[in-house]
Amino acid sequence: MADWAPIAKEYDPLKAGSIDGTDEEPHDRAIWRAMLARYVPNKGVTGDPHLTLFVARLNLQTTEEKLKEVFSRYGDIRKIRLVRDLVTGFSKGYAFIEYKEERALLKAHRDANRLVIDQHEIFVDFELERTLKGWIPRRLGGGFGGKKESGQLRFGGRDRPFRKPINLPNMKNDFYGEGSSEKRNWSREGTRDWRTRDRDHERSRDKRWSERERSWAWGDSERERDSREERSRGRERKDRDR
Repeated sequence: MADWAPIAKEYDPLKAGSIDGTDEEPHDRAIWRAMLARYVPNKGVTGDPHLTLFVARLNLQTTEEKLKEVFSRYGDIRKIRLVRDLVTGFSKGYAFIEYKEERALLKAHRDANRLVIDQHEIFVDFELERTLKGWIPRRLGGGFGGKKESGQLRFGGRDRPFRKPINLPNMKNDFYGEGSSEKRNWSREGTRDWRTRDRDHERSRDKRWSERERSWAWGDSERERDSREERSRGRERKDRDR
């Protein structure tokens, strides 16, 4: 708890799946996938990772020229890398765009997310593969994304930081502070009084029913039964007055 921070310093799928980074068990299958993944970052990638955007959900027909046309609106681009299949050469649907200035990077990150390019709504995020140790991409169950309705939210990033954990010991001490012992004793005594009244009520009701059944079995007249019930109610009132 002493080294807790709202922004993750090292990626942990289990912590990223927790709203405050304190979970001990994964709560969805994607976290299990990320924990079991054996992902190795591409060490052949060059450029400044702190000035690079990750762009995903691209149309497979989108080209580097189209990406340059769209993202050059936000600033000068140094390099665009559209990831392609090594065998077929077809696009895999995501790319990395490196800017020359941080101001352009932040503007593109803010304005280009959910932009529609070639009939596809794209997803834009900062590159974390080279900046965050232990990073697991979204396609393997990691990342800092996810949808609320699917229950796969991830925390620890700049856009969705961890919430501060609740300090349970302090809350317990405050709740059971000075003067609370008297309240607890009073509440217990009050509960005991109510239980005693309920028990006495149950006994008196059972007694009345037994007398009624006995009178019906003996064939008593209606007037005798009424007088017997009246005497029984009178005894109950005396007991309560005591």
